[in-house]
Amino acid sequence: MTDLDTFIAGLPKAELHLHIEGSLEPEQMFALARRNRVDIPFGSVEQVRAAYSFSNLQDFLDIYYQGADVLRSQEDFRDLALAYFDRAAADNVRHAEIFFDPQTHTDRGIPFGIVAEGLLDGMAEAEARHGLTSKLILCFLRHLDEEAAFETLRQAEPWLDRIAGVGLDSSELGHPPEKFARVFARAGEMGLKRVAHAGEEGPPDYVVQALDLLAIDRLDHGNRSLEDPALVRRLAESGITLTVCPLSNLKLCVVGDLADHPIPRMLELGLAATINSDDPAYFGGYVNDNYRALAAQGRLSTVDIATLARNSFTGSFLDDADVAHHLAAIDDYVAEHG
Repeated sequence: MTDLDTFIAGLPKAELHLHIEGSLEPEQMFALARRNRVDIPFGSVEQVRAAYSFSNLQDFLDIYYQGADVLRSQEDFRDLALAYFDRAAADNVRHAEIFFDPQTHTDRGIPFGIVAEGLLDGMAEAEARHGLTSKLILCFLRHLDEEAAFETLRQAEPWLDRIAGVGLDSSELGHPPEKFARVFARAGEMGLKRVAHAGEEGPPDYVVQALDLLAIDRLDHGNRSLEDPALVRRLAESGITLTVCPLSNLKLCVVGDLADHPIPRMLELGLAATINSDDPAYFGGYVNDNYRALAAQGRLSTVDIATLARNSFTGSFLDDADVAHHLAAIDDYVAEHG
């Protein structure tokens, strides 16, 4: 391990961009397929890993939805969540705000409550086991229509006291944020936080739409914002957090080489960037792997890495006292190890 690797390993951090279905490792996919007697189009773990070669977001999504089919029971969703939280705790993640895609499951006949209760069970057990707190964010699938999103929000109502916010994910190109302006307005009226994927494959205008029409509290990805200097200034001045995912960007060919990844430039421009793992089972690494992969390019200092970790807590939906507690833990860690 390099000195930076060691520093990253012990640094307290939050993760703000994690699709829980995207943490389904091939080994767990096979175990759940056996448990539920589900046929999957792979003969071995090695075949699954070989299939994880993507040229774009849609290639990834096609296999992502196939994998999710093994998730059937409340126990499955609990086990999925716990497997992620165990890995996150090993990376010294102290708080995670996880996305889930209810439409992926309700559209194949799994009741909303099975999904939500299973994930909430896993979240509660992770806090008891690791002291790792978490929040749940319901994502709408943007390739589906607005009415489907409204129906999902209606199905979620019994659990809204335990859901922190709504998000927008899946196929970005051709599905601009404006398509979901009304359902996001309704979610805001219901007291939910709002986040959205924008500027990953989509143009900077999608980021502007997410800000203006969805009134987002946090921006997921946002890479292509850097193409628009006026937008960069707006993001910097507003202090809105960007949840950026280096290994995902590399795997999906959003960037050609991590040496060219925009996070160092984002920090230089005063953007509140964070590092996250997105869909770690598919993209080759959990949160510390993402920190290390970027640090290995020689473009991040310990000061930068600590800034990214601080941004992960200030950009979270924790209350001010909890944020202050975590920031103090980072300050103590940096004083001892920085």
